[in-house]
Amino acid sequence: MKTRLVFVTCLCLAAAIWVSAAVAAEVMELKFGHIAPPFHGQSIGIDAFAKYVAEKTNGAIVIKTFPFGQLGSETSLAEQVQAGTLHIASVTTAVLQNYAPQVALTDLPFVFPDKETAYAVLDDPAVQEKIFAVLPTKGFIGIGWTENEFRDITNSKREIRKPEDLKGLKIRVMKSPIYMDTFEALGATAVDIPFPQIYSALQNKTIDGQENPLLTSILIKATEVTKFVTDTDHILTECIIIVSPDLWKKLTPEQQRIFREACKVAIKVNREENVKLEKSLPKIGISVEEFCKKNEVKVIKLTPEERKAFETAMKAVWAKYRQKIGAELFDFFLAKVDEHAKKVKAKTPAK
Repeated sequence: MKTRLVFVTCLCLAAAIWVSAAVAAEVMELKFGHIAPPFHGQSIGIDAFAKYVAEKTNGAIVIKTFPFGQLGSETSLAEQVQAGTLHIASVTTAVLQNYAPQVALTDLPFVFPDKETAYAVLDDPAVQEKIFAVLPTKGFIGIGWTENEFRDITNSKREIRKPEDLKGLKIRVMKSPIYMDTFEALGATAVDIPFPQIYSALQNKTIDGQENPLLTSILIKATEVTKFVTDTDHILTECIIIVSPDLWKKLTPEQQRIFREACKVAIKVNREENVKLEKSLPKIGISVEEFCKKNEVKVIKLTPEERKAFETAMKAVWAKYRQKIGAELFDFFLAKVDEHAKKVKAKTPAK
């Protein structure tokens, strides 16, 4: 009897171990790389993506996120996804346009009249379908967005209220064709300097200014050495969530659907957290506006007429990228911007 009990116990233990091993074998463990710091809305949104996928797949898919460039630069992340050595990444369209020029659409300078229009365009399923359709042949599956914020200009020399004010200034820009073209068209000297070196380059006068969302400029301490900020909102820093084609093929249609749903969760959380950051900066707990006043950072708000002058200065850049992107896709995108801008304006109460 005792021998039989021992045998049954061993049999049950073996079965439990076998079941546990089988369950463990079924768990898909994935890596998601990006460059945003952990406290940023983009990073928090990506963590929400991972959480949603784990919950909806009942733990069958576990995604570990790697923020702040732990897995490499954006170019490196893109190449790793292409090679299939990284499962998922969030990479700016500024970098991805080096692989697929069509994604430069979202980086067209001054294309979005306001944030509400930008969000409506980017969330439009037809827009996503058109833009993401160019990625598979380049080794990426595009499934959604994350974002930083609208970009502004800081400099140490003077107020910038019109395009002519940029002439002769050395401005650090992202290493991206459309960014370089934009600032060259405005009369500035566009300088490519790695992001971590911006502060020292400003401090030692290698450059006169740089362009980043004001929040980012504060966080990297650029406003310590550049006291003039122009709220240009010239480009919305948008990132595409890209998935390795090899991984995408392994996912069931249901799992693919969950990934796409997770993207909607991620961008919603991302945008909400960005708003919170604007109102309460990390560690110091004051708003961006309060910080600028306290630290004597002069923020120049462009009038509609002044902004129009910048838009007009971009005609040559737009013409170049219409040819580069393709007239059909370019015109489709501008039509969508116009469509959603009209809807936003119709909903906005008259002042």
